[in-house]
Amino acid sequence: MKEWNAVVTVHEEGYSRARRLLEQFGEVAKTGFFNILVMRAAEPDRLLGSLEELARQDPDALLPLARVMPVVRTVSFQSPEEFETKTCQAVSSWVPRLSGAGFHVRMHRRGFKGKLSSLEEEHFLDRYLLETLERAGTPGRITFDDPDAIIALETIGPQAGLALWTREELRRHPLLHLD
Repeated sequence: MKEWNAVVTVHEEGYSRARRLLEQFGEVAKTGFFNILVMRAAEPDRLLGSLEELARQDPDALLPLARVMPVVRTVSFQSPEEFETKTCQAVSSWVPRLSGAGFHVRMHRRGFKGKLSSLEEEHFLDRYLLETLERAGTPGRITFDDPDAIIALETIGPQAGLALWTREELRRHPLLHLD
């Protein structure tokens, strides 16, 4: 699937159940990565809430799902340099929301092994955002202890999806499992 807006990690032995469960919320596709699905949710901004409502009705409904990550921006890339250029452009629109805030970037990389390092790219984007906030006169800080926001970055081969999650959203949506 070329145009996905959510990445789903599935518990072992839960692949088929997860696909059937998610198909009621949009198109679901397998990836070349173990226990990882992508989907094009019909209403990505409501996906987590819809799944949580389902769990209130049936507490076992979400057992096959380990993690669900809707994204609001996707970029395609063919090299680490292009990845960095495009992700910097994508996160730039969130600078006003990060003004004076404590945050960090969390990346889950699938593909580009040996070419992209999750840790190095997290640090790269953290530095980029800190420098951009400093230049804007609204410095932020990197924190892992109860951050105001986390920028989630998911890669599936040569595509990356990004989302910014606030402290309140992270508390409200346990399926995010960012840290």
